[in-house]
Amino acid sequence: MSCSEFKPQGDKKVFKYNEPKGITSLDPAFARSMSNTWAVNMLFNGLVQLDSQLNIQPSIAKNWTISSDGKIYRFYLRNDVYFHKDPCFGKDSTRLLTARDFVYSFNRLLDPKLASPGKWVFANVSPPVETPFVAVSDTELVISLKQAFPPFLGLLAMQYCSVVPEEAIKSYGNDFRMHPIGTGPFRFFLWKEGVKLVLHRNPFYYEKDLKGKRLPYLDAVSVSFLSDAQSSFMAFLQGRTDMLNGLDDGSYKDAILTRSGDLKPELAEKIYAKRSAFLNTEYLGFLVSDSCKAVANSPVTNSDFRKAVNYAIDRRKMIRYLRNSIGIPGEHGLVPPFLYRQEKNRVKGYGFDLRLARYHLNKSGYTKNPVPVKLFITAQYTDLCEFIQHELEAIGIKASLEVNPPGTHGEIVARGQAPFFRKSWVADYPDAENYLSLLYSKNYTPAGPNYTLYASSLFDTWYEKSLRPMPDTMRESLYSKMDSLSIADAPMVILFYDESLRFLQKRVKALPNNPLNLLDLKRCKLEP
Repeated sequence: MSCSEFKPQGDKKVFKYNEPKGITSLDPAFARSMSNTWAVNMLFNGLVQLDSQLNIQPSIAKNWTISSDGKIYRFYLRNDVYFHKDPCFGKDSTRLLTARDFVYSFNRLLDPKLASPGKWVFANVSPPVETPFVAVSDTELVISLKQAFPPFLGLLAMQYCSVVPEEAIKSYGNDFRMHPIGTGPFRFFLWKEGVKLVLHRNPFYYEKDLKGKRLPYLDAVSVSFLSDAQSSFMAFLQGRTDMLNGLDDGSYKDAILTRSGDLKPELAEKIYAKRSAFLNTEYLGFLVSDSCKAVANSPVTNSDFRKAVNYAIDRRKMIRYLRNSIGIPGEHGLVPPFLYRQEKNRVKGYGFDLRLARYHLNKSGYTKNPVPVKLFITAQYTDLCEFIQHELEAIGIKASLEVNPPGTHGEIVARGQAPFFRKSWVADYPDAENYLSLLYSKNYTPAGPNYTLYASSLFDTWYEKSLRPMPDTMRESLYSKMDSLSIADAPMVILFYDESLRFLQKRVKALPNNPLNLLDLKRCKLEP
């Protein structure tokens, strides 16, 4: 069937959105990009899932237990979950899911021949645990870790950990990326790469609403792939799509938002906006290790210089005028403040203070020897970094910008060749540990995400202690102490905590936002 033949009939409820970055695979083992993840989330399920507040909720697993040493996870599965109908199970047939399907799916993810980018999720279950995944029965699954890792449940909510049937993998091989069979609320219908993806409602999906009606409410989802931002924007304004996601391109932000982040009044009758916190911290990093050749004669290894840079940037002004107030000024720590459940643990970072900026700059000795610094960036952030460049010049710091393609920029930073660079960190799972791992000394780049080469024995001690079994309140207190220590040492400049922003047609109802910016259409409704 060609894409042009798919036309919604009658009162069918079809949710339409455009994915400008395209989709490379519908196989959950390759759900690395957000565009892939959105589609995979509609087609597949895992043991657990996250609600809009990032709380871990049951999915295929009804409940679970964790051993006192934090190493043994025992899951009890539903007995009413079926895979989508497909010839791989026999003519127009399906099959009941069992715990053995998770054993197969998880071992597949670890298979080096597959080369899944999600293999790291199970790094903590590799040998010496010989059989980390065991199906005790059709409805009981045991996972054994080689050492405790408290955020593990959050990892299992990632789309990498979705369950797939062995029959489909054997039937379709590499073509499984284009012929996915899962258990999710929608099932695959057609995909013409770069043109259109269509998913149909799964009539046998196991989740129900409070009234006992099977989810989802939608009949279908249709995804287009217009790569031009302006074309995508116009398609939304003309009502040809139901949702416009974010302002990544930025070219139309002034056409749709006021400086204060509100929807333009003339658009409010047709569309509405939903925004929420997003687990993405945008920052500038300093290469703080004296042992790197890249920092020879550079002021970035001086903590007072780094503090001066932190105090010199007016983050609130930057957010208001360059991002139309989308984002939360980075005046706390590396960890987005909303990840701390207890208000007392939310740390205080750097605010805009020219007096303190000049004080620390003088203390660093920079004013006596004003060596120029170079900020490594990508073109997407030129406007933000030109603003930062101007802010630094106001206190006497000579800064230039080196703009490189994203791939080149990433390689330069990973090799420790950029003394001063722009980066961002989108959390893989909703736990402060995922952010603080950027400053753990054993995660030095290029093997890990510690691009600043920051090292503190005290930080490392607290980090390792936080991985032991303990009450969540104690662990969060340790997270807060690590975050505060990193602020004092200033290996980074926290610019802002991002927000997810969706523009929706007025007919779209009950579409939740969440800090992972995951598209969840199970309960979405469309009015006529």
